[in-house]
Amino acid sequence: MGFHTFDPEKTDRLADPTRFRFCSREELVEPLPVNQDARIIDIGSGIGFYTDELAPYFETVYAFDLQEEMHEEYRARGVPENVELLTGDAGSLPFEAGSLDGAFSTMTFHESTTPESLAELASTLVAGSPFVIVDWSAEGDGEAGPPVDERFSAAEASDLLEEAGFAVTRSAERTETFVIVAHAVGSEK
Repeated sequence: MGFHTFDPEKTDRLADPTRFRFCSREELVEPLPVNQDARIIDIGSGIGFYTDELAPYFETVYAFDLQEEMHEEYRARGVPENVELLTGDAGSLPFEAGSLDGAFSTMTFHESTTPESLAELASTLVAGSPFVIVDWSAEGDGEAGPPVDERFSAAEASDLLEEAGFAVTRSAERTETFVIVAHAVGSEK
């Protein structure tokens, strides 16, 4: 895959509400443990477009991104009180095993996913906790998003997830994207 990162000079594109045609708040929230005690992580949060949409449903949302420039832009736009910004590599999350109740990733799975980063995420989630992914699909036509050769198909992404300690419960190809819901198989909190 491409393992590129989004150009921070183009962050205005990340705030475009037409992004909802590829991924809605509802499809992200529905599989997650919606309650005011839940702690979830947004992997590849960028400027917080989807983080802000989900923040009202949880006690804490960790907006995790590789690029500090994304968090700088997020701060300038305003960060909800229950969102904590974290910068780092997805292969080294700053959480204890079994300490998070859910995770989601929107349009960034293709950017830095490795078997190691998925195993790391699986270990930080409470057993049975969901990981919801919507990303650009290798089965898409490439009219939007990154080049097709930098993407995973839903089948490829599902295989990686299962090898890393997730049970995939939903996997669907769509016009330009795929959606996957997987659950951590790891240990209890």
